[in-house]
Amino acid sequence: MMARHADKQTTSLRYGWTTGACATAAARAAVTALMTGEFPDPVTIRLPRGKTPAFALAHEKQGAGFAEAGIVKDAGDDPDVTHQALVIARVRRGVAGSGVTFRAGKGVGVVTRPGLPLEVGEAAINPAPRAMIREAVIETATAHGEAGDVIVEIAIPDGEKLARHTWNPRLGIIGGLSVLGVTGIVVPYSCAAWIDAIHRGIDVARAADIHHVAGCAGDISEQAVREFYDLPEVALLDMGDFAGGLLKYLRRNPLPWLTIGGGFAKISKLAAGRLDLHSGRSTVDFDFLAGIAHDLNMPDEQRTRIQNGTSAGEVLLAAGDHSAALAHEVAVQAQTKAMHVLDKTNAPIRLDVMIVNRQGDIIAHALPHPTSVQ
Repeated sequence: MMARHADKQTTSLRYGWTTGACATAAARAAVTALMTGEFPDPVTIRLPRGKTPAFALAHEKQGAGFAEAGIVKDAGDDPDVTHQALVIARVRRGVAGSGVTFRAGKGVGVVTRPGLPLEVGEAAINPAPRAMIREAVIETATAHGEAGDVIVEIAIPDGEKLARHTWNPRLGIIGGLSVLGVTGIVVPYSCAAWIDAIHRGIDVARAADIHHVAGCAGDISEQAVREFYDLPEVALLDMGDFAGGLLKYLRRNPLPWLTIGGGFAKISKLAAGRLDLHSGRSTVDFDFLAGIAHDLNMPDEQRTRIQNGTSAGEVLLAAGDHSAALAHEVAVQAQTKAMHVLDKTNAPIRLDVMIVNRQGDIIAHALPHPTSVQ
């Protein structure tokens, strides 16, 4: 079973519940059973913005000195890797005066690198979910005349396998998933989790004293950039479509050197001034590319074919012998646009841009400006 029906957007996509909200509901149910012997089903929690969703229990268990409850996560219509995952909270009484303490159960990761908002060695239960769980546990304990000295162990049985599809291994979170969520609500396709992962990747790189990072639009370009510069995994930021999320965070938290990598289509969007490179939110600007072709003195026939193009691949074919020059100029203009975002605070960042084709070959490389090298 899963949480009761989540809110709908005007687009009819369903909102869902974060892992943190599910862990909070499971913890409240388990603490209630620990103190009363009975599991509330459904169990209601209060989210940071005041909503009070109720969750049906999918798992109940009691034993000597412990109780545990589980919730099946409903991420709504968001393509969340943890959708339908079972989130279990096992609770037991702690030492008097210890308050609410947290442990990583099966499938929940442990922090092994500095730079995250948790100490090394801590369970990967983020600060906002910890606050939600702590509030629910203390409120429940107080209602039953207890102090709230409780050990909360969160487990996600399939978490270690699911974590392979997340940033966790790259961020140094080992053994499973993170328990996330600031508001408790998953907004479909908000991409907030992806952008947050980019930010955490930058934080981890800074803490590890990494001087050169790469933000790439996909696996092929990432592999090409990684091999070209022999970068360690911790230096790789899965930028995806979120060039703006990467650049704006680096503007506030600069690193010495950034390489941006991607295919011709994505990089051409950045060159045209787009910071969101998703195909559904920005398109290849064929007029812009035709303008570059004009500046490169391409024949009128080629410029017309580029202007009337229907895909980035078609543009490169239309450019013919000028394709290398066209790709290089696109990389240079993307570099200029990216530096403009960074230079708003004069972030001292060395920046280069690579364009990689589908075979993994680097077809253009805008090298760092000498004045940007520290």
